[in-house]
Amino acid sequence: MLPVPTLEHVFDARIAVATPYEVGATSAGARRVIAITGGTVSGPALSGRVLPGGADYQTIAADGLTQLHARYVIEAADGARIYVENTGLRFGPPEALERLRRGEPVDPGLIYFRTAPRFETACPHLAWMQTSLFLATGARAPDHVALSVFRVG
Repeated sequence: MLPVPTLEHVFDARIAVATPYEVGATSAGARRVIAITGGTVSGPALSGRVLPGGADYQTIAADGLTQLHARYVIEAADGARIYVENTGLRFGPPEALERLRRGEPVDPGLIYFRTAPRFETACPHLAWMQTSLFLATGARAPDHVALSVFRVG
């Protein structure tokens, strides 16, 4: 029998975000770009901060399914830098999704928000982040995104 995957909690992140730029309806769906302005990372395997300068690039389908693609950098407490590319999905009831789009608070239990972050680093003691798969659960608040990141074992 093959091993059953397990999840190991790595860190939680609170990622500060700016007001979205609405690009508008394109042939691929409605496009939005949301600047990442900073944030914090804390957990059993990684602590530090999210550096300003990243962004989340979103494509929203007619049914409300949002494809997420965020790119940003984490600076670990020891100064090591980690490049993050995080792709995922967000979906829920139409009225809850509309409240999210307007920047209003929404109960995270109403929204399916899952991502698969990938990490790159030049730091030898964090190289393990490049050789594993990760999953995250998320929640969107008016001024930040909360993520809990898990290593798949």
